[in-house]
Amino acid sequence: MLNFVDEMQTKIIIFISGAGSNAREIIRYFDGNEAITVCGVVSSKENSEMAQFCEIHRVPFLHISGQDFSAYLDFCRNTKAQWIILAGFLKKIPTDLIEAFPEKIINIHPSLLPNFGGAGMYGQKVHQAVAAADQAFSGISIHLVNEEFDKGKLLFQHAQKLPKNASANEIEKIVRALEIKYFAADIQRYLTQLV
Repeated sequence: MLNFVDEMQTKIIIFISGAGSNAREIIRYFDGNEAITVCGVVSSKENSEMAQFCEIHRVPFLHISGQDFSAYLDFCRNTKAQWIILAGFLKKIPTDLIEAFPEKIINIHPSLLPNFGGAGMYGQKVHQAVAAADQAFSGISIHLVNEEFDKGKLLFQHAQKLPKNASANEIEKIVRALEIKYFAADIQRYLTQLV
């Protein structure tokens, strides 16, 4: 007997390179959701804690080392993923993967794009640049992915005022809280709009 709820759900796959805190939040957020489900997590680095977390939540997990993106594409197809979510994924997405998922790859960036984006701008490097520029605000940008780093269509931004002379570590904590608060909800908001 077909499971119609399963067949009707939008399936998202998450790509990570770090600890996977955003991925965990997304998995928790969509656990039991009738419209959207996480069908897999791919990590570019070994991550036994994330593998364990995925096993507990019955989400397929795969570690892929190296630059061969055909393995990523195969896993996406095997899990029947319809959308790719980049949650701290540090590799450049190749053209063939973008063509396989046109306008269906969503990334989160830890600054208010177009500021502090582009090649080499990720994680602590972004927060250091924001601190050095003595910015009054920082935040997150959620955008579609194209062939250029951080240049895809902007979907959502969330900003917060920074304390005077905020350090990179202080900025990171503020931005992290915004990621946890908004990323999963914004994914749902965007994907629900398209139905």
